[in-house]
Amino acid sequence: MPDPRPAGDRRALVYEQAGAWWDVLPVAVLVLDGGGRIVQWAMAAGDLLGYTPEEVLGRDSTDFVLPEGHAAARSLREAVAAGRSSTGSFPVRHKTGLTVQLEVWACPVAGAGRQGRDSMLWLAADAREAQSTHGGRALPEGWFSGSPVGLAVLDTDLRFQQINPALEAMNGVPASAHLGRRLAEVLPGVNSEQMEAAMRRVLDTGEPVVNFRRIGRTPSDPHRDRVWSCSYFRLDDRAGRPLGISASIVDITADQRDDVDSATTRRRVTILNEATLRVGSTLDVARTGQELADLTVPRLADIVTVDVLRTVTEAAEPLAGLAAGAALRRLGKAPAYGSVVADVLAPVGRILHFPAVAPYAQALVDRRPYLLAHVDARAVAPAARYTSTPDRIRRLGVHSLMMVPLIARGLVLGVATFLRADEPTAFDSADLALAGDLAAHAAICIDNARLYHREHDTALTLQRSMLPRRPQAPAGMEIAHCYRPASDVNEIGGDWYDATEIAPDRAALVIGDVMGHGITAAAVMGQMRTTVRALSRLDLPPDQLLDHLDHAMQELDDPLLATCLYAVCDTSTHRCRFARAGHPPPAVITPDGTARLLDLPPGAPLGIGGITYTTTEVAFPPGSLLVLYTDGLIEARGYDLDERLSELIDLLGHTGQAPPGLCDTLVTHLAATPAEDDIAILIARIGTPEGSPRPADPDSLAGR
Repeated sequence: MPDPRPAGDRRALVYEQAGAWWDVLPVAVLVLDGGGRIVQWAMAAGDLLGYTPEEVLGRDSTDFVLPEGHAAARSLREAVAAGRSSTGSFPVRHKTGLTVQLEVWACPVAGAGRQGRDSMLWLAADAREAQSTHGGRALPEGWFSGSPVGLAVLDTDLRFQQINPALEAMNGVPASAHLGRRLAEVLPGVNSEQMEAAMRRVLDTGEPVVNFRRIGRTPSDPHRDRVWSCSYFRLDDRAGRPLGISASIVDITADQRDDVDSATTRRRVTILNEATLRVGSTLDVARTGQELADLTVPRLADIVTVDVLRTVTEAAEPLAGLAAGAALRRLGKAPAYGSVVADVLAPVGRILHFPAVAPYAQALVDRRPYLLAHVDARAVAPAARYTSTPDRIRRLGVHSLMMVPLIARGLVLGVATFLRADEPTAFDSADLALAGDLAAHAAICIDNARLYHREHDTALTLQRSMLPRRPQAPAGMEIAHCYRPASDVNEIGGDWYDATEIAPDRAALVIGDVMGHGITAAAVMGQMRTTVRALSRLDLPPDQLLDHLDHAMQELDDPLLATCLYAVCDTSTHRCRFARAGHPPPAVITPDGTARLLDLPPGAPLGIGGITYTTTEVAFPPGSLLVLYTDGLIEARGYDLDERLSELIDLLGHTGQAPPGLCDTLVTHLAATPAEDDIAILIARIGTPEGSPRPADPDSLAGR
């Protein structure tokens, strides 16, 4: 299930980089079209006011403003419509009926609305919390106007829409001269082509680019080069389409070790920027190692190898100890072939073993970069005791060498080795500093990939261990089920299903989805399933069971919201009673092949409290198929939900398959690739079609 704050992790980084107090204060993001209607409801908007996106999208923003705040809200909208950023405070109605005083900062966003119409971006927070967080200073004004970090909002054409005073001072160009213009038009003296390439990557992929370097001269200091660290983050609409870029800029000139006026620093910045874009492009450990090798040949070295401790690629904790020596796996090598020197070195994938006292292992133990400016027989003698390779490559022309450990989050992961043979000049301290920065970036990317796969595997194992392997169904009911995890670790965790026999001719069917993802959501899912199993034995009406489950969700140590659909089916009468807590509606296929969605009261997600659920009874012809699913099956970026539901019904009406095959068909035809969210499906045949033989062994038809 999507996070209740769409694209939350990415936007949270935006505000963190921008200096907002995101870690202590929830901030809601709203985008309004030119008419003031809400077209995006993101970040903490649902937490702050209690409404889901479906309840607010398309409605006028002032529908939620209490009468005494209408004037202030309209004034804010009018100011933004006139092209000015503005702040305001007014009372808003929470879904529960309570009043929330909001502090709002708003700015225009050109061309982000439908048909390219102008829109407005609102950032909102609870006014009382904002004031207590920062000594009475309103959050939105402090976030943007008062931040010492340079901040900007650009549209999808990379034209400035808004900048703050700090960036205005950095650039030495008035804010009015930025608006509507691209970077090269405003600051021709910086590496704008590289920067726009980075921003376009963010727009294309949605992945942030952090610590990208800008170098050059601006009107604020036209006589010398300066260096800035830039971070770019994409802002999306609810369908996942990009609205533009949020940028933060910090002057780091004083932190540079080299003279910023030198060609060395320009070369350094260019390579580091390329590393930001090219190294770590995927969460793949091996690919990251090869990307580092490819980037640095021939820009920095003639031959490069990248090796990591074998434990890094085997989901174990790195650097468990090197007393017995080091075993490393070669992740990258450039050139891969066609070089006499490179051909002497072990290929990618090979496991290399080094005694603890060997120089290669010592580089890992010492955790320091190592420069051997001139390689001669004396220099390679210590290593030659363990392998003939160093002396062989020396004889083939290698005359200078650097070894740089790969260290991330205090852990030593491996080592990158840089060799020069064709390039006549030796490595120097500037080269070593550059290699250190490149290795540090690559190490973080490798460790991110390692942690990603470890958490992905842990969450998936936990999730699968808590799902029933063979749900039991009474005679007269055939069951199939399937679960497909998301491809992203952040999406795994909350989807589940179960079937429990209540009496010889009655069974409880349930499917649910915990909001949130990862290990926490998987653990809460397990608690939900256990609770439902216990409550179903009491033979409660579906609405009462959901009410008890709602109370149980509120009492969790780490409360989360969840959707749920609970049904009690009687195979003798072919009648089912349903209750729904914010979950997608079930579908039914009657024996004549007709498919439709069941019109059930939607209810509200579990964990909110104070909600009344409704039981609805439906009669089915014998042999009807009941299809329960989670929203990962029907939600997809860029597609309307109603269209997806129509596609589901059309597919169900034309398959004519038994439950096990139908599960596969639904996943094959409807699920996104790669999977953006977990998918759970539970299909039950209620009774046997008239004139059909009864299955001798219902369990033989159980799903996987």
